[in-house]
Amino acid sequence: MSQKNNDSVQVKIAKLRELSAWFDGDEFELEKALDVYKEAEALALEVETDLNSLKNDIQVIKKKFDTETA
Repeated sequence: MSQKNNDSVQVKIAKLRELSAWFDGDEFELEKALDVYKEAEALALEVETDLNSLKNDIQVIKKKFDTETA
C-alpha cells in the first residue's frame, strides 16, 4: 500500500477489520503474517490521518458556525 487509498474511512475500517480477523482465521499462514501486518499498519495510519482531517474540518465548520451565530 505505497499509494494513498482513496476509499472512504468506513471502507478502510472494514478492510482493517478483515485484515485483523485474518490473524484468527483458518487461512492464517505464518509466512504471510508480516505482509498482512504491514498492510494493516499502513491502513490504520491512513484511517488515523483521515479521521484527523475530518476532525479538523469539523472544528473549522464549528468555529465558523459559532462566529456566525454569535
